[in-house]
Amino acid sequence: MTGTSNVAEVEWIARTEDVSVRINTLAPGQGTPWHYHSVVNDDVLCLADPIEVWLRDPDETIRLAPGQRQHIPAGRVHRVLNPAAAPLRYLLVQATGPYDFIAVKTEP
Repeated sequence: MTGTSNVAEVEWIARTEDVSVRINTLAPGQGTPWHYHSVVNDDVLCLADPIEVWLRDPDETIRLAPGQRQHIPAGRVHRVLNPAAAPLRYLLVQATGPYDFIAVKTEP
């Protein structure tokens, strides 16, 4: 199934067929649905407040502090979550092919 990322706000910085760079805003407690990309690699960069990146296969939760980033290769199921009580923004760089967003079940 192909869907959308479900973030509160998106600020586009660059967008081509092969690369997209944007700042996503998540409301308190909000997160993207579990999903993966067939050919796109994600790089999530924490801009201010800590953000969590949840990954599957293997299952892990990575908490990013400001300035830290997490690379997520194409095909790896993941989601990004705002654990804070205030909105937060993170930079998302996606590269290596046309964008797709393939939602998966919430149960592992």
